[in-house]
Amino acid sequence: MADYNFEHIKKIISPSGAEVNANYVKLGSKFLKTMFIHSYPRYLATGWFEELINLPNIFDISIFVTPVDTGIAIKKLRKKATQLEAELGDREEKGLVRDPILETALRDVETLRDSLQQSLEKFFQVGVYLTIYADSLDDLSQLESQILGMMEAKLIYMKHAIFQQLEGFFSILPFVDDQIDITTPMNSAPISSFFPFVSEDLTSDQGIMYGINRHNNNLVIFDRFSLENANQVVFAKSGGGKSYSTKLELIRQLMMGIDIIVIDPENEYKKLAEAFGGSFFNISLSSHEHINPFDIPVIPQGESPEDVLRSHIVTMAGLIKLMLGGTVTAQEDAIIDRAITETYASREIVPGRDFSKAEAPHLGDLETVLRTMEGGRPIAERLYKFTQGSFAGFINQPTNIDVNNRLIIFSIRDLEEELRPIAMYVVLNFIWNIVRAQLKKRIMMIDEAWIMMKHEDSASFLFGLVKRGRKYYLGITTITQDVEDFLRSPYGRPIITNSSLQLLLKQAPASIDIVGKAFDLNETEKSLILAAEVGTGLFFAGKRHVAIQIIPSYFEDKIITTNPKALLEESKS
Repeated sequence: MADYNFEHIKKIISPSGAEVNANYVKLGSKFLKTMFIHSYPRYLATGWFEELINLPNIFDISIFVTPVDTGIAIKKLRKKATQLEAELGDREEKGLVRDPILETALRDVETLRDSLQQSLEKFFQVGVYLTIYADSLDDLSQLESQILGMMEAKLIYMKHAIFQQLEGFFSILPFVDDQIDITTPMNSAPISSFFPFVSEDLTSDQGIMYGINRHNNNLVIFDRFSLENANQVVFAKSGGGKSYSTKLELIRQLMMGIDIIVIDPENEYKKLAEAFGGSFFNISLSSHEHINPFDIPVIPQGESPEDVLRSHIVTMAGLIKLMLGGTVTAQEDAIIDRAITETYASREIVPGRDFSKAEAPHLGDLETVLRTMEGGRPIAERLYKFTQGSFAGFINQPTNIDVNNRLIIFSIRDLEEELRPIAMYVVLNFIWNIVRAQLKKRIMMIDEAWIMMKHEDSASFLFGLVKRGRKYYLGITTITQDVEDFLRSPYGRPIITNSSLQLLLKQAPASIDIVGKAFDLNETEKSLILAAEVGTGLFFAGKRHVAIQIIPSYFEDKIITTNPKALLEESKS
């Protein structure tokens, strides 16, 4: 029965046929070619193999290292040294010009012989074989030329196994059978330089699984709170998998006991809230759920009420300027600051008093105060639409939402485009006050963060949260598809700098140079994220980074997928 099963499996996985040529093998629909290294420079730099194995192409490498008996090696080296000495002596007798190559070779042989005699080194025969794959002969030839050029630049020369292509292919299969047997004698030191253990490893005992390391198939397991900060940026073009990967992390972080707060511009996270019993708040003009930005923050332990109030007034001033379109003069800025202070004072919320139980004012109260101030009436008129006009009811209401939940999602999809940055500002400030009130592990995910980056006041506020989040055990994930808008802001790069985790998925050709410069990517890495499939890219954790493939389980995929085709099929079933 076992034999029958094995034979059955062989029939399934075996190619339809194989065509063996002098320079390549056609296996099924794939073309493959095996090459070997036949010449090395005198010195091999550490990590010279890295550029080759990090190519975003499919290929196989086999390295055969066969130990040579030390006694035999010393004998051969002694013979070689005698031969070189005789050659040098012969040239000297003939009065020829000294040959520095021969002299260097003699010194190297004698040095190696001494090292072997003292057991400082060991001697080996080394064979390195590389098999490349392509869908056509032209593609195969292009890839071969690319690899040969890359290696020749390092003074390492390769050849393809003429009339030995099938043997070459068998040599790279996991049979441990070197059928080509083209080797180079080498001692321990240079061998250590080209072993392909150059891929970064991001596997730890704590944290969640982010994906699979595409270089070595190890799991990428990491605890973002183990770094100097727990912030993350996620960049990808539309359809590149940024929301998908973020939602996958959300599920896994919830399982680890970490609270999650999401700002959702497109209602993509509603299904998650339903699946995990989270709170979903739809912020819109017609919504029954309101946040009053003028609410007094809870005074964190160890901080003075005066400092908290002063900081809150500055935050409110930033919100008002955002509502006014961000165009205010220095005089108007001073008027706004004084008006906010007087609005709070009207409710006896002033420094030096216990205002913990005071009733918070509303935006309408600020409008009233502005109308009584010199120079304040024009500002009040510009705020009219938010208090009594078409946008009335949006933020001119008492807070009535309960955030006592481990998963909280704020949706702003149904808001007009003009109101979205304002809503994100209000929600972020609301969340920030919650975070400061109680110290615990939290992650805040801001999808389509470029909306906030378009306005200086909201961008500055977001940067402030990113910079201060670590103090309150908060990790902020900023997600965007519009890299150019994000980086155009003066706060874009500082946010990246203050984010220890970075995930770069598939990028558009128009933005690849901008992304490459921002993250200091080499050409290979830029090529990788340009040609990346959905859910693959580069994952940075501190100073280390790997090529990653994000893989969900079957049930995770069912919950988080946004693929229209999959959703349509699910609705039919």
